[in-house]
Amino acid sequence: MRVAFHTPLKPIDHPIPSGDRAMARELVALLRDLDCQVWLAARYRPGIAVLPPSSTQLEQQRRGRNRARRIVARWRSLPFHHPERFELWVTYHLYYKKPDWVGPLVAQSLGIPYVVIEASHAPKRRFTSWRVGHRAVELALRQADLVLTLNPNDEACVRPLLRAPSRQQPLPPFLDTAPYVAARDGRETHRARLGAEFALDLTTPWLLSVAMMRKGDKLSSFRLLAAALSQIANLQWQLIVVGDGECRSEVETLLAPLRERVRFLGALPPQALPAIYAAADLYVWPAINEAYGMTLLEAQASGLAVIAGRTGGVPAIVRDGASGVLVPVGDAVALAAALARLLTSPQELARLRAGASVYVAARHTRMAVGRRLRLLLRSVMSGLRNSPSLP
Repeated sequence: MRVAFHTPLKPIDHPIPSGDRAMARELVALLRDLDCQVWLAARYRPGIAVLPPSSTQLEQQRRGRNRARRIVARWRSLPFHHPERFELWVTYHLYYKKPDWVGPLVAQSLGIPYVVIEASHAPKRRFTSWRVGHRAVELALRQADLVLTLNPNDEACVRPLLRAPSRQQPLPPFLDTAPYVAARDGRETHRARLGAEFALDLTTPWLLSVAMMRKGDKLSSFRLLAAALSQIANLQWQLIVVGDGECRSEVETLLAPLRERVRFLGALPPQALPAIYAAADLYVWPAINEAYGMTLLEAQASGLAVIAGRTGGVPAIVRDGASGVLVPVGDAVALAAALARLLTSPQELARLRAGASVYVAARHTRMAVGRRLRLLLRSVMSGLRNSPSLP
């Protein structure tokens, strides 16, 4: 199967770490594992941070339509079996600030299925300055032959726009677990190396947080993390923070009262992260307004129990009481209590660590999700709408 894959929200090959980009790359890798030929459709320039006028959105729409016409013209000029003569269009992540101006027009012009993976729809945007982009998302969803939902919280607002309820199907977030499993097997080696490199006490529990340091929800999560940790200063622990960004100084200020307990490792390449996860004892992240959180999956695949805020799609990827502990989002007292409980209950922590590995292996691996995706794509290509559900 030849597939055009489009990421209008964020360029898939941008070097800045992002869970959204990580998931997009995983999807491309999975499609190729399923013997699909994947052509990466053209992407747009990064959008503006401030609310744009409708005229700006209309200009983006005009450019998108022109790009779609060029893609269609090139497609029709290619030999039948050319890799870029795709049979299916897949758009990853529809969002009102970055709608898909290209895919619906291309798919309609060529008479091929249009598939969306991850879409959010916020009716409250209908009468705001983002109304043009909001309307574009609505139109794309109405045209979609299949919408695969990664975050269960998106289902309710998306479903009414579809031509039939069966066009919406769940697809669990997933990752290639092999690097994390391998790192988990070498845990003691990784722990000894990191302990020597960053002057960490090997006998004290290591907490880990991995996140970009930017304004908004990420900074709010760091603020809540600092507040929770300040409440358990009487316990033994050390915090490792991986990440960087425009708010690095603010994050350092928030955690400064914890002094020598905190180690900042900065931004690290993806291949360095499995060893960090494996060496730690417990992953903690407040997850304010988190869609679902790829780092939560990475941590569990590495054998780390997770403490996180119960928000968005987080409950769909962290099994509360089996692979981690979920607390009311935004509640520093509850977060501190959960940390204290696991730090003072080694047996409970060991049980959750073992459960994390088992949970991810059963539901969130490329192989597990690949079986479902293959069936769903075969279904849409054959024109069938009733696809099997996950067990």
